[in-house]
Amino acid sequence: MSEPLLRVRGLRKAYGERVVLDGVDLDVATGEVVCLIGASGSGKSTLLRCLNLLDQVDDGTIELEGREITDPKVDPRSVRRRMGMVFQAYNLFPHLTVLQNCTLAPRRAHRVGRREAEARARELLTRFGLGEHVDAHPDRLSGGQQQRAAVVRALCTRPTLLLLDEVTAALDPELVGEVLGILRELAAQGTTMVLATHEISFARDVASTVVFLDDGRVCEQGPPAQVLVDPVQERTRAFLKRVL
Repeated sequence: MSEPLLRVRGLRKAYGERVVLDGVDLDVATGEVVCLIGASGSGKSTLLRCLNLLDQVDDGTIELEGREITDPKVDPRSVRRRMGMVFQAYNLFPHLTVLQNCTLAPRRAHRVGRREAEARARELLTRFGLGEHVDAHPDRLSGGQQQRAAVVRALCTRPTLLLLDEVTAALDPELVGEVLGILRELAAQGTTMVLATHEISFARDVASTVVFLDDGRVCEQGPPAQVLVDPVQERTRAFLKRVL
């Protein structure tokens, strides 16, 4: 059996006396889609931020392609170049056009030439329905369009792993479907993703593995048919009863 792309062991993170992650273990294989579910405050977003080294872990290890990235000797910037991160609030630069937003990281962090960076960005923007908006600034786009642009921006760096944090939470209900459609397409193409989501139906349809976090711990994990349809833990059953 091949080694996982991402291996997390005993991950712990606290803010003062409040423990947010308490001994999290997680394996993610290449091409897998892992959906993190759980109540607000369960640790989903913090886990993603730790994976991307945006938050410093207090204990435990994270390995990416067999290399421990939580080693203090590792440059966090070199790790982030291999991961794409999409936030709930888009975080597009308002003073840059959509095209400029999407080419900034490839050109600055990856030293890709302007022509190559723009060609890839235009290709992805067109594929995801934003070809007519390459020269627009973010404030001229709808929420759904901005979130699609944020996903494209992450993809422009050709990430080994794509992390997504509740990317539909800030959208109007009618815009949720178009963003989930992009994620379904990425999953079908074999993009490795770890995403925090409250869209249980999406997790059931697309995820390879569903991880239910409760109070900073992995309460249950497994295939969607097991975790979401026939969960073992009573705590999982109680959560699903509330949200379904």
